[in-house]
Amino acid sequence: MTEGSTAKLRVDKWLWAARFFKTRSLAKAAIEGGKVQLEGQRVKVSREISVGDQLRIRQGWDERDIIVMALSDQRRGAPEAQALYLETGESIARREQSAQARKLAGGMIGRPAKKPDKRARRQIHRFQNLNDE
Repeated sequence: MTEGSTAKLRVDKWLWAARFFKTRSLAKAAIEGGKVQLEGQRVKVSREISVGDQLRIRQGWDERDIIVMALSDQRRGAPEAQALYLETGESIARREQSAQARKLAGGMIGRPAKKPDKRARRQIHRFQNLNDE
């Protein structure tokens, strides 16, 4: 681990080492897609972060606000990766509340009950082609 306030590390490498993403290319794609923000601003893949920076990371349904506590450019076990950041209390509460809301919504969110038949597929394609033009 790299310690100290003067040390810096690329944000994509840190997200991979902190186990937010399985590969650096997935971390890069998330950053380029605007799913990672530093101090409320979109970041570039090569942006360097340091200890004390605040990141907002969106993954699927969840959005986490974290504070960088340490830097590491090596991917290690989960307990060591969790020591690299601290998730804010508001972020934890917000994630738990949204998880509870999704659980209560039940079948409303997710897959349809059945696959579309031939007629429904044609309607879907017709609708998509209408919007493409």
